[in-house]
Amino acid sequence: MKSNPKFIKSISFLIAIFVVSFSCAQERPITHDPVVAKQGDTYYLFCTGPGITSFTSKDLKTWKKAEPIFKESPKWALDVSPGFNGHIWAPDITLHNGTYYLYYSVSAFGKNTSAIGLVTNSTLNPEDENYKWEDQGIVIQSIPNRDLWNAIDPNLIFDENGAPWLAFGSFWSGLKMAKMNADLKSPAQPQEWHAIARRDRDRGIEDSDAGNAALEGPFVFKKGDYYYLFLSWDYCCRGEKSTYKLMVGRSKSVIGPYIDKDGKELNKGGGSLVIEGNKNWYGVGHNSVFTFDGKDYTFMHGYDASDNGKPKLIVKEVTWVDGWPTVKPMD
Repeated sequence: MKSNPKFIKSISFLIAIFVVSFSCAQERPITHDPVVAKQGDTYYLFCTGPGITSFTSKDLKTWKKAEPIFKESPKWALDVSPGFNGHIWAPDITLHNGTYYLYYSVSAFGKNTSAIGLVTNSTLNPEDENYKWEDQGIVIQSIPNRDLWNAIDPNLIFDENGAPWLAFGSFWSGLKMAKMNADLKSPAQPQEWHAIARRDRDRGIEDSDAGNAALEGPFVFKKGDYYYLFLSWDYCCRGEKSTYKLMVGRSKSVIGPYIDKDGKELNKGGGSLVIEGNKNWYGVGHNSVFTFDGKDYTFMHGYDASDNGKPKLIVKEVTWVDGWPTVKPMD
């Protein structure tokens, strides 16, 4: 029986299309520090990566890689962090008065040569004629030996009076919150800052050193009468040695004090466990929480034991038990 070259070519083409489609659409894309917004029938995910990595989905299950936010690094990035290579950290996305505000972090690993920047757009849809990300520059900056805090991991929250606040921080003296100007581009004047979470840091550590008070990634979510402060304890970014876990506290005031289930302040080392890793996931953390179509979801990353500890997207529905967020444990 003779082979049919045209038939073989057609089959090869279909196989190639399938392989490309499979590689572009993933249930668990490689992700760090995810946040999500929905516009129309599409979910847009933004995460740590070159130029701020992004994905899209129609169902919160299958995700397709999209173009990054920045084709070129922000012009000011090298001045803040010498050696910066375009890898932008921990974005945060908010729709406010018809504009999308996307905060992001420029830093060097383990150093507080850091700054939070802001980029804005009127739409998330790249097919829209008005689609254009415009960088607004530095919002908050930390400098070694001057600041015992780190300007990364931003999260914007509006209080019950509509005033904007920016939570941020990693290691050093813990997590902070600063009141913002109405244009969301800089801290309000006179400045108003609050400490919202910390863990004990060993004495004698140089101020320029991150230290061992391992906490970061604040995300504040309003539910009912409470503001819930989610944060990550312990260590990310170490593959199979990652120990990330997600903690929470709550307060009736956006500036705290945030209290855990046992009544301990997060600013005094408190925190109640939401989820942690297991034998299949080495660590789980750095989350965001959003409400879509009447349901609350948390988006985070975990280190996949079945794939050499690569960071993968994890999406879980949040339910509320006795006023506290609950998610199903990792499989």
